[in-house]
Amino acid sequence: MFIYLDNAATTRVCPEAAQAALEVMTEGFGNPSSRYALGSAAAERLERDRAVVAAALGCLSEEVVFTSCGTEGDNWAIRAAVEHGRRKGKHIVTTAIEHAAVLEPIRALEREGYEVTWLRPDREGRISPQAVEDALRPDTVLVSMMLVNNELGTLLPVREAGEAIRRSGCPALLHTDAVQGFLKVPFTPAELGADLLTVSGHKVRAPKGVGALYIRKGLKLKPLLLGGGQERGLRPGTEPTAQIAALAAACAAWLPHREAYAAHMRAVKDRFLALAEERLSGAVVLSRGDAPHICALSLPGYPSEMLVRELGDRGICVSSGSACHRGKPSHVFAATGRPKRELMGALRVSFSPDSTAEEAEALVSALEEIRRARIPAGR
Repeated sequence: MFIYLDNAATTRVCPEAAQAALEVMTEGFGNPSSRYALGSAAAERLERDRAVVAAALGCLSEEVVFTSCGTEGDNWAIRAAVEHGRRKGKHIVTTAIEHAAVLEPIRALEREGYEVTWLRPDREGRISPQAVEDALRPDTVLVSMMLVNNELGTLLPVREAGEAIRRSGCPALLHTDAVQGFLKVPFTPAELGADLLTVSGHKVRAPKGVGALYIRKGLKLKPLLLGGGQERGLRPGTEPTAQIAALAAACAAWLPHREAYAAHMRAVKDRFLALAEERLSGAVVLSRGDAPHICALSLPGYPSEMLVRELGDRGICVSSGSACHRGKPSHVFAATGRPKRELMGALRVSFSPDSTAEEAEALVSALEEIRRARIPAGR
């Protein structure tokens, strides 16, 4: 038995994406910067693929710059935003439940003298729109807030943050890490009021090693790297054309079914949560998740790392939080202020369009088996 329910960590590459990557690697392998026919063909395909990703985002092609991953996009957006506002202030607003790709560069800026307001969530992992508005100041140069939390599945008030920035008149740029929201929840950067927005390919059935940064038209940013003139001089380095083709193919395959996929993932998730509440006495739902594909559950008294290991031995893949924690306690779950006993038994379960109700039922049955076989910690 093999059941994969850790799709917030990464997804299986879809056949369309794999085929597109293979075609580019074996046939259209030219360097887009080369001036002969093979290079020109690669450049033309690159721009077609950019248009597909832009259509999936709901923005202009010229607003999409390809990156190697979400972490690169987040780091670039944050560094470029504070550089853009360097003469206007040194205040940043973010949340305590961001991905490490946002937390760590902002902590580095804090060490460099920036003042940071860290917004904390309630027990459900929600950030108050009023808290965002109250945090804004005349010297705020960046608000960075993820669209969908990667461990709780909660939607954060990004749109409201954009509206608050405009009302306040402060010079802040709005960045959102939309890695978990892309193709899962409806949005466009313009609807959110985002100046900068990050996505990653391997969360939407493209391979690892490719992402994109939306940069609002007219916004002039410094590149994170220096080198050649690729990506209009914004992101130097030969473009990873195979990965980009795969990302475009994954977007094209997902987009026509977006609503159906979301409904399916939500139905499977709801089935899992209903069975867990019915059959796992004492289980605590930490978050039902606003996004269709993520929820969080705790089995107090049963350490999450033990549960992940025991489930893995049974061929079932879930996590105890973000893959980037590597076994360390989740700062996201801790920020909700729930009792330690609940936090120590936390599991994140995340679904894909390929997930089934039978897989959800198998996960609950496996958790029942593990609980019968083990004495809870603390007894």
